[in-house]
Amino acid sequence: MATTAATTRDAGDAAAASGAGRRLRVFFLPSFARGHLIPQTDLACLMAAARPGEVEATMVVTLANAALIAPTVARAAAAGHAVRVLRHPFPDVGLGDGVECLATAPAHDAWRVYHAMELVQTTHESLLREHRPDAIVSDVPFWWTTVVAAELGVPRLTFHPVGVFPQLAMNNLFKMRADIIRISSAPGTVVSVPGLPGQEITIPVSELPSFLVQDDHLSKSWEQIKASQLAGFGVIVNTFVDLEQPYCEEFSRVDARRAYFVGPLAQPSCSTVHRGGDSNVDCLSWLSTKPSRSVVYVCFGSWARFSASQSRELALGLEASNQPFLWVVRSNDSDDGQWAPEGWEQRVAGRGMVVRGWAPQVAVLAHPSVGAFLTHCGWNSVLEAASTGVPVLTWPLVFEQFINERLVTGVAAFGARVWEGGTRGERAGEAETAVPAEAIARAVAVFIEGGAQRDGVEARARELAGRARAAVGENGSSWRDIHRLIDDLVQARASGLPQESPIKA
Repeated sequence: MATTAATTRDAGDAAAASGAGRRLRVFFLPSFARGHLIPQTDLACLMAAARPGEVEATMVVTLANAALIAPTVARAAAAGHAVRVLRHPFPDVGLGDGVECLATAPAHDAWRVYHAMELVQTTHESLLREHRPDAIVSDVPFWWTTVVAAELGVPRLTFHPVGVFPQLAMNNLFKMRADIIRISSAPGTVVSVPGLPGQEITIPVSELPSFLVQDDHLSKSWEQIKASQLAGFGVIVNTFVDLEQPYCEEFSRVDARRAYFVGPLAQPSCSTVHRGGDSNVDCLSWLSTKPSRSVVYVCFGSWARFSASQSRELALGLEASNQPFLWVVRSNDSDDGQWAPEGWEQRVAGRGMVVRGWAPQVAVLAHPSVGAFLTHCGWNSVLEAASTGVPVLTWPLVFEQFINERLVTGVAAFGARVWEGGTRGERAGEAETAVPAEAIARAVAVFIEGGAQRDGVEARARELAGRARAAVGENGSSWRDIHRLIDDLVQARASGLPQESPIKA
Protein backbone atom coordinates (compact mmCIF):
# COMPACT_ATOMS: atom_id res chain seq x y z
CA MET A 1 0.00 0.00 0.00
CA ALA A 2 1.51 3.25 -1.14
CA THR A 3 1.33 6.42 0.91
CA THR A 4 2.37 9.90 -0.07
CA ALA A 5 5.82 11.30 0.45
CA ALA A 6 4.41 13.38 3.29
CA THR A 7 3.55 10.28 5.31
CA THR A 8 6.96 9.73 6.88
CA ARG A 9 7.55 13.43 7.38
CA ASP A 10 4.17 14.08 9.03
CA ALA A 11 3.74 10.95 11.11
CA GLY A 12 7.31 10.52 12.23
CA ASP A 13 8.95 7.24 13.11
CA ALA A 14 6.17 4.84 14.05
CA ALA A 15 8.62 2.22 15.21
CA ALA A 16 9.94 4.34 18.08
CA ALA A 17 10.65 2.44 21.25
CA SER A 18 7.86 2.17 23.79
CA GLY A 19 8.10 2.87 27.49
CA ALA A 20 8.05 5.58 30.07
CA GLY A 21 8.90 9.08 28.92
CA ARG A 22 7.61 8.57 25.39
CA ARG A 23 4.52 10.39 24.21
CA LEU A 24 1.29 8.46 24.03
CA ARG A 25 0.76 8.07 20.28
CA VAL A 26 -2.93 8.14 19.39
CA PHE A 27 -4.13 7.63 15.81
CA PHE A 28 -7.47 9.18 14.75
CA LEU A 29 -9.41 7.76 11.79
CA PRO A 30 -12.36 9.96 10.72
CA SER A 31 -14.87 8.98 8.05
CA PHE A 32 -15.36 10.91 4.85
CA ALA A 33 -17.81 13.54 6.09
CA ARG A 34 -17.04 17.05 7.32
CA GLY A 35 -19.36 16.66 10.28
CA HIS A 36 -17.17 13.76 11.44
CA LEU A 37 -13.76 14.95 10.27
CA ILE A 38 -13.86 18.39 11.91
CA PRO A 39 -14.88 17.40 15.47
CA GLN A 40 -12.49 14.45 15.46
CA THR A 41 -9.68 16.85 14.54
CA ASP A 42 -10.82 19.09 17.39
CA LEU A 43 -10.59 16.08 19.70
CA ALA A 44 -7.08 15.24 18.55
CA CYS A 45 -5.94 18.82 19.14
CA LEU A 46 -7.67 18.93 22.53
CA MET A 47 -5.98 15.76 23.74
CA ALA A 48 -2.56 17.01 22.62
CA ALA A 49 -3.20 20.38 24.31
CA ALA A 50 -4.49 18.82 27.53
CA ARG A 51 -1.16 17.11 28.19
CA PRO A 52 1.57 18.98 26.25
CA GLY A 53 4.58 16.77 25.82
CA GLU A 54 2.67 13.65 26.83
CA VAL A 55 0.26 13.04 23.92
CA GLU A 56 1.03 12.89 20.20
CA ALA A 57 -2.12 12.89 18.04
CA THR A 58 -2.04 11.74 14.41
CA MET A 59 -4.93 12.34 11.99
CA VAL A 60 -5.13 9.56 9.38
CA VAL A 61 -6.84 11.20 6.41
CA THR A 62 -6.97 11.34 2.62
CA LEU A 63 -5.29 14.12 0.67
CA ALA A 64 -8.28 16.42 0.09
CA ASN A 65 -9.58 15.89 3.61
CA ALA A 66 -6.13 16.73 4.96
CA ALA A 67 -6.44 20.13 3.30
CA LEU A 68 -9.69 20.80 5.19
CA ILE A 69 -8.08 20.30 8.58
CA ALA A 70 -4.72 21.87 7.72
CA PRO A 71 -5.46 25.27 9.38
CA THR A 72 -6.55 23.60 12.63
CA VAL A 73 -3.50 21.33 12.70
CA ALA A 74 -1.19 24.24 11.87
CA ARG A 75 -2.55 26.26 14.80
CA ALA A 76 -2.02 23.34 17.15
CA ALA A 77 1.54 22.88 15.93
CA ALA A 78 2.23 26.61 16.28
CA ALA A 79 1.09 26.37 19.91
CA GLY A 80 3.64 23.62 20.49
CA HIS A 81 1.19 20.72 20.56
CA ALA A 82 2.10 17.41 18.93
CA VAL A 83 -0.56 17.01 16.24
CA ARG A 84 0.46 15.21 13.05
CA VAL A 85 -1.14 14.24 9.75
CA LEU A 86 -0.74 10.86 8.05
CA ARG A 87 -2.01 11.10 4.49
CA HIS A 88 -3.18 8.21 2.33
CA PRO A 89 -4.87 7.96 -1.08
CA PHE A 90 -8.65 8.08 -1.36
CA PRO A 91 -10.05 4.80 -2.70
CA ASP A 92 -10.81 4.77 -6.41
CA VAL A 93 -14.59 4.79 -6.56
CA GLY A 94 -15.10 6.85 -9.70
CA LEU A 95 -15.31 10.33 -8.17
CA GLY A 96 -13.51 13.38 -9.57
CA ASP A 97 -10.16 14.60 -8.33
CA GLY A 98 -10.42 16.16 -4.89
CA VAL A 99 -13.93 14.80 -4.24
CA GLU A 100 -13.32 12.84 -1.06
CA CYS A 101 -16.25 13.55 1.28
CA LEU A 102 -20.04 13.73 1.28
CA ALA A 103 -20.02 17.54 1.23
CA THR A 104 -18.29 17.72 -2.15
CA ALA A 105 -19.84 14.69 -3.84
CA PRO A 106 -22.95 15.17 -6.01
CA ALA A 107 -26.09 13.75 -4.42
CA HIS A 108 -26.32 10.91 -6.95
CA ASP A 109 -22.74 9.89 -6.11
CA ALA A 110 -23.07 9.78 -2.33
CA TRP A 111 -23.10 5.99 -2.51
CA ARG A 112 -19.57 6.12 -3.90
CA VAL A 113 -18.35 7.89 -0.76
CA TYR A 114 -19.96 5.19 1.40
CA HIS A 115 -18.33 2.56 -0.78
CA ALA A 116 -14.98 4.28 -0.24
CA MET A 117 -15.52 3.96 3.52
CA GLU A 118 -15.65 0.20 3.00
CA LEU A 119 -12.71 0.00 0.61
CA VAL A 120 -10.41 1.97 2.93
CA GLN A 121 -10.27 -0.99 5.33
CA THR A 122 -7.17 -2.46 3.68
CA THR A 123 -5.35 0.87 3.83
CA HIS A 124 -6.25 1.42 7.47
CA GLU A 125 -5.15 -2.05 8.48
CA SER A 126 -1.80 -1.68 6.71
CA LEU A 127 -1.11 1.72 8.25
CA LEU A 128 -1.99 0.60 11.76
CA ARG A 129 0.19 -2.50 11.52
CA GLU A 130 3.04 -0.46 10.08
CA HIS A 131 2.96 2.40 12.62
CA ARG A 132 1.68 0.49 15.68
CA PRO A 133 0.18 3.39 17.65
CA ASP A 134 -0.48 3.18 21.37
CA ALA A 135 -4.22 3.74 20.88
CA ILE A 136 -6.73 4.04 18.03
CA VAL A 137 -9.70 6.41 17.91
CA SER A 138 -11.83 5.58 14.88
CA ASP A 139 -15.10 6.68 13.43
CA VAL A 140 -18.27 4.63 13.74
CA PRO A 141 -18.20 2.92 10.29
CA PHE A 142 -14.66 1.62 10.72
CA TRP A 143 -15.61 -1.35 12.87
CA TRP A 144 -12.62 -3.36 11.69
CA THR A 145 -10.21 -1.25 13.72
CA THR A 146 -11.35 -3.13 16.82
CA VAL A 147 -10.05 -6.33 15.24
CA VAL A 148 -6.69 -4.74 14.35
CA ALA A 149 -6.40 -3.19 17.81
CA ALA A 150 -6.92 -6.59 19.43
CA GLU A 151 -4.22 -8.00 17.19
CA LEU A 152 -1.82 -5.20 18.19
CA GLY A 153 -2.81 -5.35 21.86
CA VAL A 154 -3.78 -1.66 22.03
CA PRO A 155 -7.02 0.17 22.95
CA ARG A 156 -9.50 1.07 20.24
CA LEU A 157 -12.14 3.70 20.96
CA THR A 158 -15.17 4.60 18.88
CA PHE A 159 -15.65 8.33 18.27
CA HIS A 160 -19.26 9.45 18.01
CA PRO A 161 -19.87 12.94 16.56
CA VAL A 162 -23.57 12.36 17.34
CA GLY A 163 -25.09 12.69 20.81
CA VAL A 164 -26.16 9.85 23.09
CA PHE A 165 -29.89 10.70 22.93
CA PRO A 166 -30.16 9.91 19.20
CA GLN A 167 -27.78 6.95 19.56
CA LEU A 168 -29.89 5.32 22.25
CA ALA A 169 -33.06 6.02 20.28
CA MET A 170 -31.67 4.43 17.12
CA ASN A 171 -30.26 1.45 19.02
CA ASN A 172 -33.60 0.74 20.64
CA LEU A 173 -35.59 1.30 17.46
CA PHE A 174 -33.29 -1.06 15.56
CA LYS A 175 -34.36 -3.84 17.92
CA MET A 176 -37.95 -3.39 16.68
CA ARG A 177 -36.97 -2.85 13.05
CA ALA A 178 -39.05 -5.75 11.77
CA ASP A 179 -42.18 -4.20 13.30
CA ILE A 180 -41.30 -0.77 11.89
CA ILE A 181 -40.94 -2.19 8.37
CA ARG A 182 -44.23 -4.06 8.74
CA ILE A 183 -46.19 -0.90 9.63
CA SER A 184 -44.21 1.55 7.49
CA SER A 185 -46.69 1.52 4.59
CA ALA A 186 -49.53 2.85 6.76
CA PRO A 187 -49.69 6.65 6.42
CA GLY A 188 -49.17 8.67 9.58
CA THR A 189 -47.94 5.76 11.68
CA VAL A 190 -46.17 6.89 14.86
CA VAL A 191 -43.87 4.79 17.04
CA SER A 192 -42.81 5.26 20.62
CA VAL A 193 -39.08 4.85 21.23
CA PRO A 194 -38.73 1.96 23.72
CA GLY A 195 -36.33 1.76 26.62
CA LEU A 196 -35.41 5.43 27.03
CA PRO A 197 -35.20 7.02 30.47
CA GLY A 198 -37.27 10.11 31.13
CA GLN A 199 -40.22 11.31 29.10
CA GLU A 200 -41.84 9.31 26.31
CA ILE A 201 -40.43 10.08 22.86
CA THR A 202 -42.66 9.45 19.84
CA ILE A 203 -41.80 9.85 16.17
CA PRO A 204 -43.65 9.20 12.89
CA VAL A 205 -42.20 6.36 10.82
CA SER A 206 -41.77 8.84 7.95
CA GLU A 207 -39.21 10.74 10.08
CA LEU A 208 -37.10 7.73 11.04
CA PRO A 209 -33.63 7.21 9.52
CA SER A 210 -33.83 5.15 6.35
CA PHE A 211 -31.83 2.21 7.74
CA LEU A 212 -34.68 1.54 10.19
CA VAL A 213 -37.27 1.38 7.42
CA GLN A 214 -35.46 -0.17 4.46
CA ASP A 215 -32.26 -2.03 3.64
CA ASP A 216 -29.18 0.08 2.99
CA HIS A 217 -25.45 0.10 3.74
CA LEU A 218 -26.05 0.98 7.39
CA SER A 219 -28.80 -1.55 8.11
CA LYS A 220 -26.49 -4.31 6.87
CA SER A 221 -23.58 -3.26 9.08
CA TRP A 222 -25.38 -1.87 12.17
CA GLU A 223 -25.07 -4.99 14.31
CA GLN A 224 -21.39 -5.40 13.41
CA ILE A 225 -20.74 -1.74 14.21
CA LYS A 226 -22.43 -2.05 17.60
CA ALA A 227 -20.63 -5.31 18.43
CA SER A 228 -17.31 -3.66 17.58
CA GLN A 229 -18.15 -0.67 19.76
CA LEU A 230 -19.05 -2.85 22.75
CA ALA A 231 -15.94 -5.00 22.29
CA GLY A 232 -13.66 -1.98 22.14
CA PHE A 233 -11.92 -0.12 24.94
CA GLY A 234 -14.55 2.62 25.10
CA VAL A 235 -16.55 5.33 23.36
CA ILE A 236 -15.87 9.06 23.07
CA VAL A 237 -18.89 11.28 22.45
CA ASN A 238 -18.99 14.94 21.43
CA THR A 239 -21.52 16.06 24.03
CA PHE A 240 -21.63 17.35 27.59
CA VAL A 241 -23.43 15.63 30.42
CA ASP A 242 -25.75 18.51 31.37
CA LEU A 243 -27.22 18.58 27.85
CA GLU A 244 -28.19 14.90 27.79
CA GLN A 245 -28.96 13.71 31.29
CA PRO A 246 -30.18 11.06 32.06
CA TYR A 247 -29.21 9.64 28.67
CA CYS A 248 -25.47 9.80 29.38
CA GLU A 249 -25.96 7.53 32.38
CA GLU A 250 -27.98 5.06 30.33
CA PHE A 251 -25.43 5.13 27.50
CA SER A 252 -22.60 4.38 29.93
CA ARG A 253 -24.58 1.45 31.25
CA VAL A 254 -25.62 -0.25 27.99
CA ASP A 255 -23.52 0.99 25.06
CA ALA A 256 -19.88 1.25 26.10
CA ARG A 257 -17.33 -0.45 28.33
CA ARG A 258 -16.07 3.05 29.12
CA ALA A 259 -17.78 6.29 28.09
CA TYR A 260 -16.12 9.68 27.78
CA PHE A 261 -18.30 12.76 27.21
CA VAL A 262 -15.84 15.42 26.05
CA GLY A 263 -17.85 18.15 24.31
CA PRO A 264 -18.53 20.65 23.13
CA LEU A 265 -15.31 20.21 21.14
CA ALA A 266 -15.83 23.45 19.18
CA GLN A 267 -15.41 26.52 21.36
CA PRO A 268 -16.15 30.11 20.27
CA SER A 269 -12.83 31.84 19.59
CA CYS A 270 -10.92 33.46 16.77
CA SER A 271 -9.35 30.07 16.06
CA THR A 272 -12.68 28.75 14.78
CA VAL A 273 -12.86 31.16 11.85
CA HIS A 274 -11.15 28.80 9.39
CA ARG A 275 -12.11 25.57 11.12
CA GLY A 276 -13.04 23.00 8.46
CA GLY A 277 -12.02 25.00 5.39
CA ASP A 278 -11.75 28.44 3.93
CA SER A 279 -14.56 30.54 5.35
CA ASN A 280 -16.25 33.75 4.33
CA VAL A 281 -15.11 35.98 7.18
CA ASP A 282 -16.79 39.04 5.63
CA CYS A 283 -20.03 37.82 7.17
CA LEU A 284 -18.62 38.53 10.65
CA SER A 285 -18.00 42.16 9.70
CA TRP A 286 -21.50 42.34 8.26
CA LEU A 287 -22.97 40.96 11.49
CA SER A 288 -21.23 43.71 13.41
CA THR A 289 -23.40 46.26 11.60
CA LYS A 290 -26.62 44.72 13.00
CA PRO A 291 -28.28 45.23 16.39
CA SER A 292 -27.87 42.71 19.18
CA ARG A 293 -29.93 39.50 18.81
CA SER A 294 -31.55 40.76 15.60
CA VAL A 295 -30.23 38.33 12.96
CA VAL A 296 -31.49 34.86 12.15
CA TYR A 297 -28.65 32.60 11.02
CA VAL A 298 -29.78 30.06 8.41
CA CYS A 299 -27.67 26.99 7.64
CA PHE A 300 -28.54 23.42 6.74
CA GLY A 301 -25.11 21.82 6.95
CA SER A 302 -22.68 20.55 4.37
CA TRP A 303 -24.54 17.44 3.27
CA ALA A 304 -28.34 17.62 2.98
CA ARG A 305 -29.83 19.34 -0.05
CA PHE A 306 -33.02 21.28 -0.73
CA SER A 307 -35.02 21.08 -3.91
CA ALA A 308 -34.95 24.25 -5.99
CA SER A 309 -38.64 24.88 -5.22
CA GLN A 310 -38.10 24.56 -1.46
CA SER A 311 -35.06 26.82 -1.63
CA ARG A 312 -37.15 29.50 -3.36
CA GLU A 313 -39.84 29.20 -0.68
CA LEU A 314 -37.19 29.71 1.97
CA ALA A 315 -35.85 32.76 0.13
CA LEU A 316 -39.33 34.28 -0.12
CA GLY A 317 -40.04 33.48 3.54
CA LEU A 318 -36.88 35.21 4.72
CA GLU A 319 -37.75 38.21 2.58
CA ALA A 320 -41.31 38.39 3.90
CA SER A 321 -40.19 38.12 7.53
CA ASN A 322 -38.69 41.63 7.34
CA GLN A 323 -35.91 40.44 9.70
CA PRO A 324 -32.15 40.55 9.13
CA PHE A 325 -30.74 37.17 8.10
CA LEU A 326 -27.48 35.46 7.24
CA TRP A 327 -28.06 32.47 4.95
CA VAL A 328 -25.38 29.91 4.07
CA VAL A 329 -26.06 28.31 0.68
CA ARG A 330 -24.08 25.36 -0.62
CA SER A 331 -21.94 26.37 -3.59
CA ASN A 332 -23.34 23.54 -5.73
CA ASP A 333 -26.91 24.54 -4.90
CA SER A 334 -26.44 28.13 -6.04
CA ASP A 335 -24.63 27.36 -9.30
CA ASP A 336 -27.73 26.93 -11.46
CA GLY A 337 -29.38 30.18 -10.39
CA GLN A 338 -32.67 28.43 -9.51
CA TRP A 339 -32.26 28.56 -5.72
CA ALA A 340 -33.89 32.02 -5.34
CA PRO A 341 -36.43 34.04 -7.38
CA GLU A 342 -35.06 36.46 -9.94
CA GLY A 343 -34.18 39.81 -8.39
CA TRP A 344 -34.42 38.44 -4.86
CA GLU A 345 -30.84 39.23 -3.83
CA GLN A 346 -31.26 42.82 -4.93
CA ARG A 347 -34.49 43.19 -2.96
CA VAL A 348 -32.99 41.92 0.30
CA ALA A 349 -29.59 43.60 -0.09
CA GLY A 350 -28.50 45.20 3.16
CA ARG A 351 -31.02 43.38 5.31
CA GLY A 352 -29.88 39.91 4.31
CA MET A 353 -26.53 38.37 3.43
CA VAL A 354 -25.93 35.16 1.49
CA VAL A 355 -22.74 33.16 2.03
CA ARG A 356 -21.94 30.66 -0.72
CA GLY A 357 -19.95 27.68 0.48
CA TRP A 358 -18.49 27.50 3.98
CA ALA A 359 -19.18 29.84 6.89
CA PRO A 360 -17.37 30.03 10.25
CA GLN A 361 -20.44 28.71 12.05
CA VAL A 362 -19.17 28.70 15.63
CA ALA A 363 -17.87 32.25 15.28
CA VAL A 364 -21.18 33.30 13.70
CA LEU A 365 -23.26 31.76 16.49
CA ALA A 366 -21.06 33.41 19.09
CA HIS A 367 -21.61 36.85 17.53
CA PRO A 368 -23.87 39.07 19.68
CA SER A 369 -25.98 40.09 16.67
CA VAL A 370 -27.28 36.53 16.13
CA GLY A 371 -30.62 35.99 17.83
CA ALA A 372 -31.79 32.70 16.36
CA PHE A 373 -30.50 29.73 14.37
CA LEU A 374 -32.65 28.14 11.66
CA THR A 375 -31.07 24.70 11.43
CA HIS A 376 -31.42 21.18 10.05
CA CYS A 377 -30.62 19.81 13.53
CA GLY A 378 -27.39 18.07 12.61
CA TRP A 379 -25.67 17.18 15.87
CA ASN A 380 -22.78 19.60 15.43
CA SER A 381 -25.23 22.43 14.86
CA VAL A 382 -27.38 21.44 17.86
CA LEU A 383 -24.34 21.29 20.12
CA GLU A 384 -22.87 24.56 18.80
CA ALA A 385 -26.17 26.38 19.32
CA ALA A 386 -26.45 25.06 22.87
CA SER A 387 -22.86 25.99 23.71
CA THR A 388 -23.23 29.55 22.37
CA GLY A 389 -26.64 30.17 23.93
CA VAL A 390 -28.55 30.66 20.65
CA PRO A 391 -32.16 29.43 20.52
CA VAL A 392 -33.05 27.44 17.43
CA LEU A 393 -35.79 27.02 14.88
CA THR A 394 -35.77 23.37 13.83
CA TRP A 395 -36.08 22.07 10.26
CA PRO A 396 -34.70 18.51 10.17
CA LEU A 397 -34.04 16.88 6.80
CA VAL A 398 -32.31 13.51 7.03
CA PHE A 399 -30.99 10.66 9.19
CA GLU A 400 -31.05 11.27 12.98
CA GLN A 401 -31.94 14.97 12.64
CA PHE A 402 -35.64 14.37 13.36
CA ILE A 403 -34.61 12.58 16.57
CA ASN A 404 -32.26 15.41 17.51
CA GLU A 405 -35.17 17.80 17.07
CA ARG A 406 -37.01 16.10 19.91
CA LEU A 407 -34.07 16.74 22.22
CA VAL A 408 -34.02 20.40 21.19
CA THR A 409 -37.73 21.16 21.35
CA GLY A 410 -38.82 18.77 24.10
CA VAL A 411 -36.13 17.44 26.39
CA ALA A 412 -33.61 20.30 26.48
CA ALA A 413 -36.27 22.84 25.39
CA PHE A 414 -34.15 25.50 23.71
CA GLY A 415 -35.88 25.53 20.33
CA ALA A 416 -39.15 25.36 18.41
CA ARG A 417 -40.26 23.92 15.09
CA VAL A 418 -40.40 26.13 12.04
CA TRP A 419 -43.58 24.45 10.84
CA GLU A 420 -46.12 22.12 12.40
CA GLY A 421 -48.08 21.40 9.21
CA GLY A 422 -47.74 18.58 6.68
CA THR A 423 -46.02 15.24 6.75
CA ARG A 424 -42.25 15.40 6.95
CA GLY A 425 -39.74 12.75 5.93
CA GLU A 426 -36.31 12.10 4.48
CA ARG A 427 -37.32 9.56 1.83
CA ALA A 428 -38.59 10.51 -1.60
CA GLY A 429 -42.37 10.88 -1.73
CA GLU A 430 -42.97 10.83 2.03
CA ALA A 431 -43.10 14.57 2.62
CA GLU A 432 -46.48 15.94 1.59
CA THR A 433 -45.36 19.38 0.52
CA ALA A 434 -42.66 21.97 0.77
CA VAL A 435 -42.64 24.23 3.82
CA PRO A 436 -44.45 27.36 2.54
CA ALA A 437 -42.89 30.82 2.54
CA GLU A 438 -45.70 32.16 4.72
CA ALA A 439 -44.93 29.68 7.51
CA ILE A 440 -41.22 30.46 7.36
CA ALA A 441 -41.83 34.22 7.47
CA ARG A 442 -44.19 33.89 10.42
CA ALA A 443 -41.85 31.64 12.42
CA VAL A 444 -38.81 33.86 11.86
CA ALA A 445 -40.68 37.08 12.63
CA VAL A 446 -42.25 35.75 15.83
CA PHE A 447 -38.94 34.35 17.02
CA ILE A 448 -36.87 37.47 16.37
CA GLU A 449 -39.48 39.99 17.51
CA GLY A 450 -39.77 38.26 20.87
CA GLY A 451 -42.58 37.05 23.09
CA ALA A 452 -43.20 34.29 25.57
CA GLN A 453 -41.99 31.47 23.30
CA ARG A 454 -38.78 33.26 22.35
CA ASP A 455 -38.10 34.34 25.94
CA GLY A 456 -38.47 30.80 27.28
CA VAL A 457 -36.19 29.06 24.79
CA GLU A 458 -33.66 31.89 24.90
CA ALA A 459 -33.39 31.63 28.68
CA ARG A 460 -32.89 27.89 28.40
CA ALA A 461 -30.26 28.37 25.66
CA ARG A 462 -28.33 30.81 27.85
CA GLU A 463 -28.47 28.34 30.74
CA LEU A 464 -27.10 25.55 28.53
CA ALA A 465 -24.30 27.81 27.30
CA GLY A 466 -23.24 28.40 30.89
CA ARG A 467 -23.28 24.69 31.59
CA ALA A 468 -21.26 24.01 28.42
CA ARG A 469 -18.61 26.52 29.50
CA ALA A 470 -18.48 24.91 32.92
CA ALA A 471 -18.16 21.43 31.38
CA VAL A 472 -15.04 22.29 29.37
CA GLY A 473 -13.55 24.54 32.05
CA GLU A 474 -11.02 23.27 34.54
CA ASN A 475 -12.50 20.43 36.62
CA GLY A 476 -15.71 20.48 34.57
CA SER A 477 -17.29 17.19 33.49
CA SER A 478 -15.84 17.22 29.94
CA TRP A 479 -12.45 18.46 31.17
CA ARG A 480 -12.33 15.58 33.64
CA ASP A 481 -13.33 13.04 30.98
CA ILE A 482 -10.54 14.18 28.63
CA HIS A 483 -7.98 13.73 31.39
CA ARG A 484 -9.55 10.43 32.50
CA LEU A 485 -9.34 9.24 28.88
CA ILE A 486 -5.64 10.07 28.67
CA ASP A 487 -4.95 8.50 32.06
CA ASP A 488 -6.78 5.31 31.05
CA LEU A 489 -4.81 5.05 27.80
CA VAL A 490 -1.49 5.66 29.56
CA GLN A 491 -2.36 2.98 32.08
CA ALA A 492 -3.37 0.58 29.30
CA ARG A 493 -0.02 1.11 27.58
CA ALA A 494 1.85 0.53 30.83
CA SER A 495 -0.04 -2.70 31.52
CA GLY A 496 0.99 -4.22 28.20
CA LEU A 497 -2.17 -6.30 28.16
CA PRO A 498 -4.71 -6.56 25.31
CA GLN A 499 -7.54 -4.12 25.95
CA GLU A 500 -10.03 -5.33 23.37
CA SER A 501 -12.52 -8.19 23.44
CA PRO A 502 -12.25 -10.35 20.33
CA ILE A 503 -15.06 -10.10 17.78
CA LYS A 504 -15.58 -11.87 14.51
CA ALA A 505 -14.25 -9.91 11.52
